[in-house]
Amino acid sequence: MKLPIGMQRLAIVAILLLWCTALCSYRIYLASDSLAIGLLWNLFLAAVPLVWSAAFQTTIERKRPFLAGGFFFLWLLFLPNAPYILTDLIHLASYQRSHLWSALTMVLSCAGAGLVLGYFSLIRIHNVVEQKFGEVTGWAVALSSLMLCGFGIYLGRFLRWNSWDAFANPIQLAKAVVKEFFNSSPHPHPITVTLIVGVGLIIGYLALRVTAASLARE
Repeated sequence: MKLPIGMQRLAIVAILLLWCTALCSYRIYLASDSLAIGLLWNLFLAAVPLVWSAAFQTTIERKRPFLAGGFFFLWLLFLPNAPYILTDLIHLASYQRSHLWSALTMVLSCAGAGLVLGYFSLIRIHNVVEQKFGEVTGWAVALSSLMLCGFGIYLGRFLRWNSWDAFANPIQLAKAVVKEFFNSSPHPHPITVTLIVGVGLIIGYLALRVTAASLARE
């Protein structure tokens, strides 16, 4: 018996998280790897947008627009945490060659899982918005969300801000963003990072959608 699409996605998410947890646990057991501990936390954060996207869909179906707007904001705020794990590849430079293979497998698996989790939540948001407001609006929300992910990754990787700071330190966060845009900084310019990362995420999302559509027609 063929499982519904929702159950298939849930099974994939479960398998990905179990595999990544096993790899991180192995690295923690082997060498008390601090990166593995951080990756487990990042995986948790990467799964949070799935929760908010499901809540958004439910409140839209129940015709609670204000509540849906709040869940959409939370989803967008936490979405960058999903692809952010890709940037953890930079930590591999600190590993000795003998341990590099297991560390590389761990980081690549977690990065891939985070990307899939983010795309799954985006697909749900995209579909709900498209059904409610039309195809153009659906794609506009999807593509602009991925571009904002690029900016969110910049804030996290270079400035070390996180999603919680939008609530805990909103004024300081705003000042830091303005400073990066208009003053000299040792970091790459935020527009450059946003465009490169955002466009890369958009290409990946388009590839996923086209592949899924092609398989559905076969």
